[in-house]
Amino acid sequence: MDQLKNYINGEWKSSSSTQNLSVHNPATQELIAKVPYGPDTAKDVNKVIEYAHQAYLEWKDIPAMKRVQPLFKMKTLLENHKEEIAKLITSECGKTYTESLGEIQRAIENIEVACGTYVMNQSEFSENIASGIDEFMIRQPLGVCVCITPFNFPGMIPFWFLPYAIATGNSFILKSSEKVPTTMQYVFDLIHNNIDLPKGILNLVHGGKESVDAMLQHPDVKAVSFVGSTNVAKYIYSEGAKYGKRVQAQGGAKNPIVIMPDADIEMTTKIITDSVYGCAGQRCLAASLVITIGDDKNYKEALVEAAKSRKVGYGMEAGIEMGPVISKESKTRIEELIQKGLSEGANFLVDGTQKKVSGYENGHFLYPSILENIPLGKEFISTEIFGPVMSLLNFKSLEDSIQFINSGRYGNMACIFTQDGLSARKFRNEAMAGNIGINVGVAAPVAQFPFSGWKDSFFGDLHAQGRHGIEFYTQTKVVIERWPKNWSRTF
Repeated sequence: MDQLKNYINGEWKSSSSTQNLSVHNPATQELIAKVPYGPDTAKDVNKVIEYAHQAYLEWKDIPAMKRVQPLFKMKTLLENHKEEIAKLITSECGKTYTESLGEIQRAIENIEVACGTYVMNQSEFSENIASGIDEFMIRQPLGVCVCITPFNFPGMIPFWFLPYAIATGNSFILKSSEKVPTTMQYVFDLIHNNIDLPKGILNLVHGGKESVDAMLQHPDVKAVSFVGSTNVAKYIYSEGAKYGKRVQAQGGAKNPIVIMPDADIEMTTKIITDSVYGCAGQRCLAASLVITIGDDKNYKEALVEAAKSRKVGYGMEAGIEMGPVISKESKTRIEELIQKGLSEGANFLVDGTQKKVSGYENGHFLYPSILENIPLGKEFISTEIFGPVMSLLNFKSLEDSIQFINSGRYGNMACIFTQDGLSARKFRNEAMAGNIGINVGVAAPVAQFPFSGWKDSFFGDLHAQGRHGIEFYTQTKVVIERWPKNWSRTF
């Protein structure tokens, strides 16, 4: 199997590195790709930045209406090939085919919003701020923009950034996760063969930390977008700032959902179960902490039954509701965290470990788990698991649950299930998280709204998607000008 190539300056080019990482289907263990890795990948990055900078110098002066035209074609291209892309996502990431189709739809929606960039990016004008003087503000592109994306949404997350960057006049370099390189490899090949973009505007490189550091340190890189763990997000943010970059870095989460006593049991159970176990819990908006208020016997029984009945298997097979986690290392880490929780005093309501999927015994499968009686203030309760594990807590009052939520280090999402408007309003106003759900299990903003995050879940000022994306990829320039009616010069 040949090593994957980089897409540099409108051409597929072999990497400078002869080192590879093998990419396996997490369900079947089939070898699906060999991706460039190691120190020499930094040479590829430096090369692509040079081409991207030259391309930007011409692209920035193209009228905005013309810059968005390729995006209309890109939208249609993804729509026409979404089934093939979804199969690739399932193959390398492990989620179900239905989940993969939903992911591609989210990508398409971001392209649709970015097509309106020329409207959202209009100048602000004020006439006659003083006699004969006008003032206005314009937005101009930054230059070379790079994006470092995670394994869990290989088809969607690049499009939180890519369409906004090029629509606003920048050139763009994507470094997708070395764990899931084939989805965007396929998408870039579609773009290469079907869309007439200037060479160097859109680029794809592979690698690990060496590639990332080369991007962070290069003077021609002006903006860095990242999604991943909090530890890496902090590193990206601090290093990028040190080298004068504009940075948006999405980190981890420990998302809570509060169930009020008046919540509808059937609806609440279904939605929360999908939130916790969808994508095998490997998403930054997956519910992790499920908090019941008062008597929770009925909710507990319903959640246990729903977890036990969830169908686990290979995501391409019909009826499967949850696929494997991404790797053996990830599975081991999740199992070790569960054991840590048990050693701290928690106990199983549902044990999803030590189980195999028939026909896929070597796959990285975990079944849904539920733990209860979890001590507060310990490691397990504050650590992101990123797997199919529900931590079930109980508090006496809504006030107690909000206080607990706000004491945590993360602030990506918080949700409440209730039929009481006053409780919902209190939660909405007081819970310290960037994305709030009311009777919603995954509070994922649609493309025209920013993907918000607070505290250790986000580092930066402007988030991905929508108007925030446009503002992130542009810088403001204020112009004050005078054109007197009777101009005279003194020589």
